[in-house]
Amino acid sequence: MLLFSALMEFTPQQIAVLERLHSQGFEIVAFPMYANYVGIRKGDCAVLLAPLQAGTFSIYAKPTFLIAGNFAVRITRDGRDFFVWKKDKLEATPARLAQLESFAAGLSEVLLPRA
Repeated sequence: MLLFSALMEFTPQQIAVLERLHSQGFEIVAFPMYANYVGIRKGDCAVLLAPLQAGTFSIYAKPTFLIAGNFAVRITRDGRDFFVWKKDKLEATPARLAQLESFAAGLSEVLLPRA
């Protein structure tokens, strides 16, 4: 989290969220092209979180796969789904989709306000 201290200021609530994410095996990473967002990664999956003034985070875009360290876009080509970044692509296999769903579910569990 020190990585972001020079770029962003976090509320105690946001720091607690980042600590919970880290304790669940998520990595907090910087993506230079998205300096105003907090990168969250686990395995080959990643997402950007937007800090909100209310002391929380919102998901900036849908979780996706990383290809060569970059956010991939999901496309359908010839009736098949792929994750693509530039000329590189990964087929959206059932195993990859399950990995992405698990990543998104774990992320949502941490981001949801505790009752």
